Amino acid sequence: MVHGQAKGRSAIVLGAGMVGTATAWHLRQRGFDVVLVDRRVPGNETSFGNAGLIQREAVMPYAFPMDAGRLARIAFGMGNDTAWRARDLPTLAPMLARYFWNSLPGRYDPICMAYERMVRHCLAEHQAMAAQANATGMMRAGGWKQIFQSQATMKTALHHAKEVAERFGVPHTVLDGATLAREEPTLQRQLAGAIHWTSPFAVSDPGGLVKAYARGFEAAGGTLATGDAQTLRPHGAGWRVTGEDGDLDAETAVICLGPWSDMVLRPLGYRFPLFVKRGYHMHVALDGALATPMLLTEQGVAMIPTPSGLRIATGAEFARREAPAATRQITRSIAIARTLLPIGKPLDAAPWRGARPCLPDMLPALGPCARHPGLWLNFGHAHQGFTLGPVTGRLCAERIAGEAPFIDPMPYDPGRFDRQRLSVLNFAT
Repeated sequence: MVHGQAKGRSAIVLGAGMVGTATAWHLRQRGFDVVLVDRRVPGNETSFGNAGLIQREAVMPYAFPMDAGRLARIAFGMGNDTAWRARDLPTLAPMLARYFWNSLPGRYDPICMAYERMVRHCLAEHQAMAAQANATGMMRAGGWKQIFQSQATMKTALHHAKEVAERFGVPHTVLDGATLAREEPTLQRQLAGAIHWTSPFAVSDPGGLVKAYARGFEAAGGTLATGDAQTLRPHGAGWRVTGEDGDLDAETAVICLGPWSDMVLRPLGYRFPLFVKRGYHMHVALDGALATPMLLTEQGVAMIPTPSGLRIATGAEFARREAPAATRQITRSIAIARTLLPIGKPLDAAPWRGARPCLPDMLPALGPCARHPGLWLNFGHAHQGFTLGPVTGRLCAERIAGEAPFIDPMPYDPGRFDRQRLSVLNFAT
């Protein structure tokens, strides 16, 4: 329910993915006069192409791999879950060094605690937005299955699942190979087993859910506008963006542009250590059905039922955001999926490619820009922008509105990067 109109309070939110749409929605709920600006319709960029999971179990962010064997497999291109472009490594190296440093046990644990404080709210915050947007039917309970080819890999994953259950209370069920085969009869061969994460929600059309939230935002009195975020500039006591139908002015501007956030921030003098993990997907025909989405752990191949067919999605590719597409990872992923499922012809003309916006400490940048009053940030959610958008959207709106935040905001404050320095002896972040 929208509170009374916040007299004199206005905001432009740049970026209509899950994070930006949720931020605009929450500001509107607090009575702000809000315009949500994007170059395309809501939900058509990074939020469109993900696995469509609201991942309540994702309480521990993806750390830099420390296992020497896995690093060797990645380095020599022997696996499929992680790929990299050699020509882009010099550009990425400083960020990856800080990512490695923050993944060391002594630094990772407090990061993990700050991350979990966001994730624990993801289901409730999505449900609140979905109820207002009449979109609860787009979310399906039942979770997803992490499937394994080898007993050794599954044993390692079970240690992690046990830690997640004991530390954070996130439930799971262990399935042996025979039980998995009964629950997923479309599988063509028996595997070692699976971990069934039972609490997450699955969304078969993630871009459609963002669009539903955007319609809810409009129904509450918000405005959608087409415009170029790179035209953002200070104007009087506030901010101005040039839209398709003219200039848009507001007291507050919020940058929710995911992997493109640096394109707007650099001209204003900000240098965030933003890098991307790119991902690909393609839809294929499936002779049969899956009870839940599945991820083949060893190869990083996600298989997600959608209205457009079975979505095959890849793991991470370390590359520049705008580097040419490399189809090897998605081609291998489809071939691997074909060994598990009765897959037919591709249903897309070409693979879709997206970029996950990452920061080296695995936490989003959420809060005000100290040198520019009225400018706020909410980006850098890496793999979990779809999961966390409603959570960080609420937190950002609470801070802008001057309310008591429902989560301690300090771990995510953008000012932490002003206080961090990378040196030869101490990759301090």
